Amino acid sequence: MVQQKVIPLSLDTVIKPFSKKLDLPLTKKQITVLQINLGKRCNLACSHCHVEASPRRTEELSPEICNQLIELIEKFPQIKIVDLTGGAPEMLYGFKPIVEAARANGKQVIVRSNLTIYFETGFGDIPDYCAQNQVRIVASLPCYLSDNVDKMRGNGVYDASICALQWLNSLGYGQDPNLILDLVYNPQLPVTDNFSLTPNQASLEQDYKIFLQEHFGIVFNNLFAITNLPIGRTKLYLERKKLYRPYLHFLAENFNSTTVEHLMCRDELSIDYLGNVYDCDFNQMENLPSKTYDGETLTVAKLLASGTLDLIAEIRTAHYCYGCTAGCGSSCGGTLVES
Repeated sequence: MVQQKVIPLSLDTVIKPFSKKLDLPLTKKQITVLQINLGKRCNLACSHCHVEASPRRTEELSPEICNQLIELIEKFPQIKIVDLTGGAPEMLYGFKPIVEAARANGKQVIVRSNLTIYFETGFGDIPDYCAQNQVRIVASLPCYLSDNVDKMRGNGVYDASICALQWLNSLGYGQDPNLILDLVYNPQLPVTDNFSLTPNQASLEQDYKIFLQEHFGIVFNNLFAITNLPIGRTKLYLERKKLYRPYLHFLAENFNSTTVEHLMCRDELSIDYLGNVYDCDFNQMENLPSKTYDGETLTVAKLLASGTLDLIAEIRTAHYCYGCTAGCGSSCGGTLVES
């Protein structure tokens, strides 16, 4: 008896493509946010990292691209926020020059910090530097309990993070209105197909604030509850557990159309360390570059040459976009709509 070869169904057969879920094409609003990934080198190697950053990675910004980014910041007043990420952005080339150029041009600067970088040799000046330049710090603390944090980020990370937050508080962060300190919650990676949506952000923020204040005297401004998108190390983990497709299906089943208007890809450009342009950080990690009206891929050099930031015909989407639109939605600034 000849056995027939079983051909697995494509994702598009099992899950409706995200673009077909929408009533209208997903288009850009005016660009106000420039998110720059300075590279993939990091002092940590977190289990859920969609960038797959680690101490072994060497990719980072070059002087040429750094200069182009500074020119872009200086050229376009419509850019209100410069959002720096990595890897650990504080340890990568271009961090301080870009911070200073952005602040000199009246932009808000966000740095997405793992907090532990402050205790690495050569980076002990970063908290004071950020305070002096009124940098908004968005710090990863995926749970307020130590076991969960160390499980996701490595042994000792929780204790170092607590010390870093106390350090930032001593400089005025979380208290001075010009020194904003936000924390980021990430759910634990699932071990079964009994998935759940990200908890209510406002309620979770109160839990964080009460616990951290009572146990460590720590204060902060906002909590951002972020959904784990199935890309990078999260995707690899889900595939090993045979949970990748079930998780995508769960996210798609919980699609909330009211989140679409508020998606972070609508008003931002995501730039990688090579100067390529993407609609968002997730597309960047999945190598899905932005396209112009003529179908060309975009770079910072092309933006500068054109004299406009409005060259993108339509935001490119993929199945993982359901992660940003499930339940209350998810973005680099937390949930998108109230529950």
